[in-house]
Amino acid sequence: MMALLQRVREARVVIAGETVGEIGQGLLVLVCAEPDDTEAIGEKLLAKILKLRIFSDDQGKMNRSVQDVAGGLLIVSQFTLAADTRSGNRPGFTQAAPPALGEALYDRFVETARRQHPVVQTGRFGADMQVHLINDGPVTIPLRMG
Repeated sequence: MMALLQRVREARVVIAGETVGEIGQGLLVLVCAEPDDTEAIGEKLLAKILKLRIFSDDQGKMNRSVQDVAGGLLIVSQFTLAADTRSGNRPGFTQAAPPALGEALYDRFVETARRQHPVVQTGRFGADMQVHLINDGPVTIPLRMG
């Protein structure tokens, strides 16, 4: 599984003009499952996300996790993270999990996040979403497990 983390001051997901998920300070987590991924890989990725020290302490040093700052998680499915752009001009997405597996792993990832973290919002798997964010820093971190 892979994720792209963006440290945000605020973020929200809008579908058909309706806000479906919204957080203040925290992490926008764009997440993508790959064909060989498992729930265990998703749990390992989530553990890393929750403990990753990318928020500033009182001295301005990245020393705090999203848990330390009581920040939110906005988790959005993003199969395009698996884009293969090695040849041609149109990305291929065969490295992304098939939709049924991708949705099952995404749902499990969100369910586990909600058990382990107090503020978890989401987009909607497979929907046409508009993601609004104010990137803080900017800080953008790619992660891959598996």
